[in-house]
Amino acid sequence: MTLEVNGEVRTLAVEPRTTLLDALREDLGLSGTKKGCDRGECGACTVHVDGRRVLSCMTLAVMQEGKQVTTIEGLAQDGELHPVQAAFIERDGFQCGFCTSGQIMSGVAVIDEAKAGSPSAATADVRRPFGVADLSSEEIRERMSGNLCRCACYPNIVDAVTDAAGRY
Repeated sequence: MTLEVNGEVRTLAVEPRTTLLDALREDLGLSGTKKGCDRGECGACTVHVDGRRVLSCMTLAVMQEGKQVTTIEGLAQDGELHPVQAAFIERDGFQCGFCTSGQIMSGVAVIDEAKAGSPSAATADVRRPFGVADLSSEEIRERMSGNLCRCACYPNIVDAVTDAAGRY
């Protein structure tokens, strides 16, 4: 099978039951995406497939044939951290770091979803256009609710996503 991972076309030979998470970590050596619960409950394995966030532990690699996959390793460009990565460092959005890659990938998706005008369950009025300026703390918490942090860095994570939303 062929995947485009972080802008590079990669050819893999995997069993049909291999998850995208295992293909990334074991076959491609991209260990930034973490295996937390392995049941789709914690968000540590979050990656982007064709620009949408996906729980890679719940997705078969073969289902992603020909698609563009972005992992935490693919966010930085030309030696510059992605604005969400930089904001996580500035706002101390992590402690142990285990959930951090999934949190950052979801943070990027939250901002992209807001740019696309997608409301959430926390959006007060879904009839009016939604934008990045509407990303309140409540909106960010709702949109990030699938990503768990056992160190409870949630206030700093929300602050980091808020800061990053204003940068791009």
